[in-house]
Amino acid sequence: MAVNYGYACINLALRKEKITTNRGMIRRTFDAKGLPYVSEIAIKNILDQLKVVQWNIDNGIKLYRMSGSLFPWMSEYEFHELPEYDTIKSILAETGKLAMDNGQRLSFHPGQFCVLCSPTPKTVDNAIIELDRHSQIMDMMGLPISPMAKINIHVGGAYGDKESALKRWCENYKRLETNTQKRLVVENDDKASMYSVKDLYEGVYKKIGVPITFDYYHHKFCTGGLTEEEALKLAASTWPKGITPCTHYSESRRNEQKLMMEQICERNDIPFEALENTPEEWPTLSQYMKDFKKTKEQAHSDFILEQPDCYGLDIDCVVEAKAKEQSIINIIN
Repeated sequence: MAVNYGYACINLALRKEKITTNRGMIRRTFDAKGLPYVSEIAIKNILDQLKVVQWNIDNGIKLYRMSGSLFPWMSEYEFHELPEYDTIKSILAETGKLAMDNGQRLSFHPGQFCVLCSPTPKTVDNAIIELDRHSQIMDMMGLPISPMAKINIHVGGAYGDKESALKRWCENYKRLETNTQKRLVVENDDKASMYSVKDLYEGVYKKIGVPITFDYYHHKFCTGGLTEEEALKLAASTWPKGITPCTHYSESRRNEQKLMMEQICERNDIPFEALENTPEEWPTLSQYMKDFKKTKEQAHSDFILEQPDCYGLDIDCVVEAKAKEQSIINIIN
């Protein structure tokens, strides 16, 4: 039983040194400066990504979700059209080799607009281009053509008919490039009206064999009638033999806020209920209470207070906390 921990996209320690992988540009700039400027920005991003991967190795981090913003407006062109294509390929290949030689698993999680089940053809067309571009980056990096180098997305909306939406998703999946298909995985949702692990198992995995990423926190809001252990083990059973199942873990921002307020109250002998009953006496703490009430239930915490229960399984776990790599360093060490 082992858990490898990782984080997503932004490295806060390196960002202080202005090392970042998500430089971009507005549409007007893209139209005015074109592909030469795209190449310039992309090279800066992927050189900094190389530094992030090295930092992860130096700090014992085996799992990293790469930024999906390495190439500005990448659905608008083919990579081979970029003026510095050979340089770009070389840097990406170096990064991929460095990661694989040191046992670091890299992945992508394209944004919420990659919706394969949409009833709008243009939306689906754009999603397919976007997903294929992510896979093409992995190809240039020399990463495995399997869920070992996963491209993680959600099904998308239900559009009033989940069964039909799942059917569209499976049909549109077949339009993806072969390498994209082999890397694609699907994740359970955080709303009761959306897709649980059970929904994905029946509607996606059993139909076309796409593995399921289990999100611990999302499962609390959309169980599909399964316990956490049942859902994790069902999702894990969908991964190919020899590839460690990947999971996502986060905790409630509201719980983190409440714990902080309770600790401050306890240390200063302030009744917790006083924050609401007599807020004028505790203006700073009362502001914390107001912020707490505004926070959405699904919001992620800055840090994690507990470690996920893997129920006897070996798993890879991307921690989705706002403190990024800082939220897992102590666990790893």
